[in-house]
Amino acid sequence: MPMIATGLGHRYPGRPWLFRGLTLEFEHERVYAVTGPSGSGKSTLLALLAGWLAPTEGTVTRPEGERVAWVFQNPYGVARRSARDHVSYPYLARGATPGVADRAAQEMLERFGLGSLATSEFRSLSGGEAQRLMFARAAAGAPPLLLVDEPTAQLDPISAATVNAVIGELAARGSVVVVATHDPATRAACTDHIDLSHHVALDKEPELR
Repeated sequence: MPMIATGLGHRYPGRPWLFRGLTLEFEHERVYAVTGPSGSGKSTLLALLAGWLAPTEGTVTRPEGERVAWVFQNPYGVARRSARDHVSYPYLARGATPGVADRAAQEMLERFGLGSLATSEFRSLSGGEAQRLMFARAAAGAPPLLLVDEPTAQLDPISAATVNAVIGELAARGSVVVVATHDPATRAACTDHIDLSHHVALDKEPELR
């Protein structure tokens, strides 16, 4: 069953509506770019889709028990752990032996252009390399829903280009991927586009007739 948002709208107490009337069906193996002006609710929409925040109105329907992974705009990891260690952990958590997990992690690192950095410590990676590592780790967990928040916001143009080049890899194993972004190049790397500027609500409630 796909994830479906119906009549979705949200506002924080005492604040204007961020968006209203958002109805979407999210398909597996698709990557959705969420765009809109600053303050339009891009990150809020991700939180609603994850079920971490209850919408003010409307519903989000997901398969019960569906796992969610989130890649934040600032890559985080264990400074002295290797890139391979970061990616092997999701395989270990799903019951793989250490040897199998390391081999699977190496293959995943290769897919994201990080194979030669497998033994490098996290603290030695560039911003673009660290962000791609977060993508590789998320993909290794094979989550049904993967949320990515502003993946190139803190990166220089060259690092951002390397990240955008692997966006399409995120859905390769059947995930639904939703990427909040202000970057036109990131938007272009996605298969679908959700423009929140088309769902901006007026502060005034509609009159009943």
